[in-house]
Amino acid sequence: MENEITVDGFGISAGVIETIVGLAVADVDGVAGVGYADTLSGIRSKLSSSKNTPSGIEARATDEGELAVSVRLQVYYGYRIADVARAVREAVADAALSQLGTRIAAVDVYVDGVVFVDPE
Repeated sequence: MENEITVDGFGISAGVIETIVGLAVADVDGVAGVGYADTLSGIRSKLSSSKNTPSGIEARATDEGELAVSVRLQVYYGYRIADVARAVREAVADAALSQLGTRIAAVDVYVDGVVFVDPE
């Protein structure tokens, strides 16, 4: 299967991993959205050599057969980006362990934008 990732001796669809990661990230305080910040970023990602998904979540197996994840997101203005990134890493690692039964070797977090919220 083309979109299957083999980790710890079993194969799982990249889409399933992306869904689990996306749900975990969406629950983190300070995360305004998952994915690319704007249309231009989305177009740039399509033109680059990277295999980023439109959702902004990429799952892959490392050379050692472990799971690694990259997440692109936007953060609400007023939150410390480093704290949000740390919380995202923890949420993704916890979700992978509880839902997939495997540990994550790496969670790369890319903040593509800051969202300003109208106080109303």
